[in-house]
Amino acid sequence: MDELDRIVTAALAEFAAAADPAALENSKAGYLGKAGALTVLLKSLGKLPAADRPAAGAAINEAKVKLESALAARRDALADAKLERQLASEALDVSLPGRGRGIGGLHPITQTLERIETLFRSLGFEVADGPEIEDDFHNFTALNTPEDHPARSMHDTFYVEGGHVLRTHTSPIQVRYMETHAPPIKIIAPGRVYRVDSDATHSPMFHQVEGLWIGEDVSFADLKGVFTEFLRNFFERDDLEVRFRPSFFPFTEPSAEIDMSFGDGWLEIAGSGQVHPNVLKAVGIDPEKYQGFAFGMGPDRLTMLRYGVNDLRLFYENDLRFLRQFA
Repeated sequence: MDELDRIVTAALAEFAAAADPAALENSKAGYLGKAGALTVLLKSLGKLPAADRPAAGAAINEAKVKLESALAARRDALADAKLERQLASEALDVSLPGRGRGIGGLHPITQTLERIETLFRSLGFEVADGPEIEDDFHNFTALNTPEDHPARSMHDTFYVEGGHVLRTHTSPIQVRYMETHAPPIKIIAPGRVYRVDSDATHSPMFHQVEGLWIGEDVSFADLKGVFTEFLRNFFERDDLEVRFRPSFFPFTEPSAEIDMSFGDGWLEIAGSGQVHPNVLKAVGIDPEKYQGFAFGMGPDRLTMLRYGVNDLRLFYENDLRFLRQFA
């Protein structure tokens, strides 16, 4: 049995010296594998006298158990050492300050819409809302728009199933409001609108804010006063000039384009006019008793002017580097 003792001693030493699982498995193969030293010794039992075989077999099996136990212990030790190294390399210093989460901010156009609503509320206007998918009556017919008007063309309007359209302006909100409210009416109608158009200053989806004031004695002079006051407060410029140029819209008569100037040229900013009697008739309001004005402007364009942005598409590309400037 001297050979058995030598094998066990050598195997235990190699197992203990194995630096990683691969080296340990190689050592195992050298002693407990099919051609391992202990396996070879076990196969040689047949050469011993019959009387010596039981004792020799028992000794070899005992040695095998001892080596397998040592092998398992070394495997566990190597696994524990690996885990310790991993934990050490990934250790966290819990005393360090935490990483703060980034604080979001409102989109610049949302900021503009909120500013517009605040300013008009201060002038006594309420904020109205309505659906973005509209029927022909509320989007065109009730607004005195003829059947052959270019605005009804598929080149300008997005049509959807059932003869409905994506609203081309927020005027339908005014129509729906007048259908359910009696004068006096004093509202603004902000929201998304859709038209077939896209370039540096236009988007197929953009925002619009329209205003409506209906009463017994509401005049064009009131329109001039309200809109001039709004623009000067919005841009925080008392020297801002406003002018009204004659124009045409099917839903107002007379109609006017509104221009503004900071002293270095004029810029068209809105459309406006006295509400056409046909529009009042369409919603059941007596045009002989009531009159008023309406206007429509683009908050996207106001945002560009307020912040000095020359390409509308920048607001919709969701580039956080750009948007963080307005947070």
